[in-house]
Amino acid sequence: MVMDYISRVIFGFLIKHRVISIGTNFYPTNETEREYVAMMNYTRTMLLEVEPAHITTSNIFHNLVNEVGNGNIPENRKFIEIKPAENDVNEYALLSNIIMGSDRYLYIEVFQQDRNIINEFVSLIKNERGTIVEQSSSEIVSRMLSKNDAIRVAIKIISLGMNRDLDVRASIGMTGAAAIERSINLNKQIGETSGVGFTKLGGEFAIVFSSKVGSIGGSPKSYDNYLFIDAIDSTQFISENGRDRLVEIMSEVKNFIENDCKGKIEGYREGGDDLIANFPTKDAALRAGIDSAWHSLNNGLRLRVGIGKSRREAGERAQIADNIKIWNNSPVMVFDLADGIYAYYVPSEFTRSVLDFMVNKKGKIVIIFLFVFIATFLGWTMGQPILGPIAIVIALLYALTN
Repeated sequence: MVMDYISRVIFGFLIKHRVISIGTNFYPTNETEREYVAMMNYTRTMLLEVEPAHITTSNIFHNLVNEVGNGNIPENRKFIEIKPAENDVNEYALLSNIIMGSDRYLYIEVFQQDRNIINEFVSLIKNERGTIVEQSSSEIVSRMLSKNDAIRVAIKIISLGMNRDLDVRASIGMTGAAAIERSINLNKQIGETSGVGFTKLGGEFAIVFSSKVGSIGGSPKSYDNYLFIDAIDSTQFISENGRDRLVEIMSEVKNFIENDCKGKIEGYREGGDDLIANFPTKDAALRAGIDSAWHSLNNGLRLRVGIGKSRREAGERAQIADNIKIWNNSPVMVFDLADGIYAYYVPSEFTRSVLDFMVNKKGKIVIIFLFVFIATFLGWTMGQPILGPIAIVIALLYALTN
């Protein structure tokens, strides 16, 4: 832990951005997750803070209204904080979202059994592109396309129930079990009151209604999720490897985006060194970007990647990547999170070697530090300052040969 902190401080100073994590602490439970975790840790991919997010309850609610749509959240709601959000970005929560996707489970409970209204809720969920997992006379477990979709549909269901003088509890989780557990915990907090519980940025929140909601007139709010990819120093890559090799790698990236990530390619011509793609969800864009960066780097091509709600925003984010480096440009993917800007930075092979040495060779580092310190101290004491640089050279030789 100490060496991890020291490494983040040192590289944060060199990159000139705070390093939130190096690799990941995410615990994988299946083959896909194991592949991502192994790649994150092998490449020592760093999560950087470019512009910090301001994570407060008021900002979370403001962003929620913007994302779900003001017309989908009635005025007579009460927004409550059950557990405050973490005032920082959680790297493994971010990676979890990238790996697992944006779909969420919605749990609905009616406090009075009513088979007819449950069937109406089921029809509403299906019309909103949800999938029913389980249902009874008082409960439904369904799967929605995203958390925002689940919140919007939950409020519609609550409105329908309250208009029939029925209280409805809704909750959202990454699994059906998590959604049910959240509903149980919410019952302990607010009792059998109509509302929907969910998480945001590590915090637990709920939108609660104490009076009839009325009609919900808002339509689903949709965003474009653009990915801009550009090869770094493609001229040099072509001179060393040939244009055919560039075409081959970019074609592989294009095919991966279209077939595996359901992205729609825009603005790409064969032989070019950049492309733009649009994705149905942000997590799909993030997954496509980081996978493309890893794949291309493995084949000797470095990419800069930007993600935004418009082509221009995605291109501007990719330009930010030009200034995120230690010595030479490395693959970087820049994206927004809450109201902040963050980046995944893939260090060069040399930088990874330095990191591996710092993490795995703690004993050598202590010996080297003491040797250089003592030699420099003695050199200045005896009037021989040249001993310091000599000690550094010897220390480097020792580190490289042992």
